[in-house]
Amino acid sequence: MSGTAPGSEAAPAPAAGSWGAAWLRAMEGVARDSARLARGRAYADPSRAGARGAAGAGAVSAPRVGPGRVLAYVRGSRARPYRTEWRLPALSEEEWSAFLTAAAARPVLAAALLDGELPYAVVPVAQTAGVRLLPGAGDLLPACSCPDRGHPCKHAAALGYETGRLLDADPWALLLMRGRSAEAVRVDVARLGATRADLSAERPRTRRGGAAQRRSGGDAGGRPADGRGPRATRLATEVFAAPVRPPLPEPQPLPDVASEPGVYPELPGAPDADALAFLAADAAVRARCALSAVPVEHDGAGPRGVGEHGPLPDLSRWHDTVRLAATHPQLTGRHTLSARFAGLARSAGRDPLELARAAAAWRQGGPAGLAVLEAAWDPPAGDFDRGRSALAGLGIAMTIHRNQLTHTTRPVQLRFGSDGRWYPYRDASGRASADRGGSARDGRGDAADWWPEGPSAADPVQALTGLGQR
Repeated sequence: MSGTAPGSEAAPAPAAGSWGAAWLRAMEGVARDSARLARGRAYADPSRAGARGAAGAGAVSAPRVGPGRVLAYVRGSRARPYRTEWRLPALSEEEWSAFLTAAAARPVLAAALLDGELPYAVVPVAQTAGVRLLPGAGDLLPACSCPDRGHPCKHAAALGYETGRLLDADPWALLLMRGRSAEAVRVDVARLGATRADLSAERPRTRRGGAAQRRSGGDAGGRPADGRGPRATRLATEVFAAPVRPPLPEPQPLPDVASEPGVYPELPGAPDADALAFLAADAAVRARCALSAVPVEHDGAGPRGVGEHGPLPDLSRWHDTVRLAATHPQLTGRHTLSARFAGLARSAGRDPLELARAAAAWRQGGPAGLAVLEAAWDPPAGDFDRGRSALAGLGIAMTIHRNQLTHTTRPVQLRFGSDGRWYPYRDASGRASADRGGSARDGRGDAADWWPEGPSAADPVQALTGLGQR
């Protein structure tokens, strides 16, 4: 089977003779349904975000690689993503020893490995040692939490195609699937190389070699006898000691969205890979906000534009939990409470719905929006009174309680923030205005279920109109 699923129109497939192409050949070799492969390829291909039947760009979360498997969460037609993985056997200790010994015996290849490179040339080297690094069709086994019993299902196929791209970008991930991390491989290659060097050094030196060393004034490693190191090192020291510095390059443009986290291995004694990816995604969001200096407007789906709310102040544990729940790309709330969202709420000693409501307020206006949710206050005369008069002039009857204006016939409310903006709320309880009674006036009773909804605005009419459109 070729590296392209039948019926798909995707980005260019990995080149033949690449890590990704070898993976795809093995994955497609176990497939029993080409239609599922085509759908999976569409799920994994960002260029088909609007294609019919495709889940859209980013359907496959950042894959987690560990010994014997690659795992990711794949979004399908349901709100909650499916847990999907491909399993393959790890190499035995004997196989690792044979492969690394063969690699260390080749100086050019060993140098590349020690420099952090993994050239495709290691594949034939491993084969000469009787070790198969690349998976075959019989090595791969898909698994998914979806009800589809396909082999593989479209979610597993999507992860398979995403893994092909991952291996072309970072082939060390394949060695980790086979049971060794990149650092462990480099340590073993260095150890085996040092052993070979020691054995070579034990051979008798010729008189000519010793004389040449004395004439050069250095030792066998080419270092000057005065111990100052190579001339290149002295030149680098002189360069960095000079007071003149070249101008710094122009900064890179700010990305449209925060980047996805990288691959985190699942190793014994190491931190949980899912937790690392979760925190890394949050760090990427915060780093992007810190790099941006332009404030943005907000809508009901979250902040729009380059920046967010400027530098974050010192936050309490609860408020930082709210920030995390509101800005993390993998969390959901209100209508779909994931297990991770509920666990985050429990870690702060709060109810998941309480966290979902607070996260909605944060998305609406950041710390200022959260303050509007958490406490009523008495605004001074000025903008609040002018806003109330503007609504009355349009025939919009609103009751007043502190900084809150509640519609007399509709389940909507405006709250005035200390930042001078109006924050729209909607009563999700479904009760009539008369049933809400006094609790509608304070916005915190049991009869009304007030939720932040829609964008905040400096003008109350605009805020109320945006809420009505939603």
